[in-house]
Amino acid sequence: MDLLNTLVEKGLRRELPSREEALAVLTTSDDDLLEVVAAAGKVRRQWFGRRVKLNYLVNLKSGLCPEDCSYCSQRLGSEAGILKYTWLKPDEASKAAAAGVAGGAKRVCLVASGRGPTDRDVDRVSKTIGAIKEQNADVEVCACLGLLSDGQAERLKAAGADAYNHNLNTSESTYGDITTTHTYADRVETVRHAQGAGLSACSGLIAGMGESDADLVDVVFALRALDPDSVPVNFLIPVEGTPLAGEWNLTPQRALRILAMVRFVCPDVEVRLAGGREVHLRTMQPLALHLVNSIFLGDYLTTEGQEGKADLDMIADAGFEVEGAGTTTLPEHRGGGGCASACAPSDGASSVSASSDGAGAGAASARTDLVTVRRRGAGTDLAPNA
Repeated sequence: MDLLNTLVEKGLRRELPSREEALAVLTTSDDDLLEVVAAAGKVRRQWFGRRVKLNYLVNLKSGLCPEDCSYCSQRLGSEAGILKYTWLKPDEASKAAAAGVAGGAKRVCLVASGRGPTDRDVDRVSKTIGAIKEQNADVEVCACLGLLSDGQAERLKAAGADAYNHNLNTSESTYGDITTTHTYADRVETVRHAQGAGLSACSGLIAGMGESDADLVDVVFALRALDPDSVPVNFLIPVEGTPLAGEWNLTPQRALRILAMVRFVCPDVEVRLAGGREVHLRTMQPLALHLVNSIFLGDYLTTEGQEGKADLDMIADAGFEVEGAGTTTLPEHRGGGGCASACAPSDGASSVSASSDGAGAGAASARTDLVTVRRRGAGTDLAPNA
C-alpha cells in the first residue's frame, strides 16, 4: 500500500501516522504536490466538509513586550516600526471585534503582548469579553495573553471566554534557540491550565524559522499528544528589525506540504491557516483550503493581511463555504455536532512515492514587498480590514 493511501486511511480512523510517514510527506517532490493535497483533502472533508471557519484578531496591547521571541516584532529590543499602544478600552476592542463579526468571523481572538497577564489585566480582558458578548452573544471569544498563573484560566472562563491560545511554536529541542526568557515547558503548562479550566485549547506552530523537517514533525506530534481543539499553522513573517528578518525559507509548495502533514497528524482538529499565508502561499492560497478548515480574516497583530473581501471571494471561488454561527466546528466525538453526509470522503487516494528533493526544492525568494506593517484597525483612527 502506498504512502498516501495509508495516510488517508489512518486519517479517516483518527489513527496517528508514524514519524517516518509524516517526514515522508515533507520530502515528497513538487511533481507530486497535487496528489498530496488531494489525499489530505479527503481527510479534511471527512471531518469538516467544505466549511471554512473565519477568525478575527484584535490586538489589545501592541509592542513593548519583555520577552525575546526572535520571530516577534513586539519583542524586547525590536527595531520594527510597528504600532505601539497600551490596553484598548473594552468599548474600543468591542468595536474592532464587531467589524470582524460583520465580515463573517465566527471567533474573535483577543491578543495582548507580554509575558503573561496580571490579575488586573485579567479583569480588563474580562470586561472586554463582556462587552463583545453583549453586542454579539453567539461569537466565540479566544484569549491569547501569554503564560497563565493559577486561577487565571478559570477567571477567563467565568467571564465568558470560550478558548485560550498559546502556541508551542517549534520543537522542544530547538525552543531555546528561538526564545530564552521562558521555556517550552512553560508553554505546555499554560495550555494545560486552559484545558483544566474547561477552555477550548488552541495551540500551534510557526514554520519557516530555519527548523528541520524533524523539528516540524516533533512539534506537530507534541501538539497531537497535547490534544488542542485547534492548531494554527503560522508561516514566519520576516519583519525587518527582528532577528529572523533574513529567514526566507519557504516556497508555496513547501508551505502546502507542511499543512498536509499537519492535517494527516491532526485529522479531526480545527487546522487554521494563520499568519504569513499571503507572504508565502501567495497565489496558491486556494489550494490550502483543501487542507485547512479555518483561516484568519483580515489583518494580523502587527502586519497587514489580504483584504477581507478577497478572502471571502477566494473561499467562494474555490468551492468552499463560510461556516455559519449556528454550525458546530468540531466533529461529534470532539464535542461537536458531527458531520453531515456531505462530509464523506470520495473513494480512493492518489499514489506518491517519497523522495528527498521536496524540502529544499527551489530557493525561497525574499518577498519583502509583501510584508506591510499594520497601520489601520485597533490602536489607530482608521477602519480595520475585515
